Amino acid sequence: QVQLVESGGGLVQPGGSLRLSCAASRNIFSFRAMGWYRQAPGKQRELVASIGSRGSTNYTDSVKGRFTIARDNANNTVYLQMNSLKPEDTAVYYCNAAPRLKFIPDYWGQGTQVTVSS
Repeated sequence: QVQLVESGGGLVQPGGSLRLSCAASRNIFSFRAMGWYRQAPGKQRELVASIGSRGSTNYTDSVKGRFTIARDNANNTVYLQMNSLKPEDTAVYYCNAAPRLKFIPDYWGQGTQVTVSS
């Protein structure tokens, strides 16, 4: 079993920044990809950003140029740097780990709340 623990959420004003962290209980290089998803009230969970084991990244259009995903393999941690935050970024953010074997279900963290409001 893998544990993913998110931290770094909170309340921030529009235009502000936050950095989310996701600490994994085992070597993140063992996963096909790590990612951040978010779910706003009344909406489906959506992929925000992902990073492959070799460092390739993918972002949803609404966060391109504002968010950056990064991984620290030595410390088994994935980060999401969020700049120029907007009220529509308000959501619970979840860390995700996708196993290399696709028949194994993804692992999820418990989520961290991000609220962007003045």
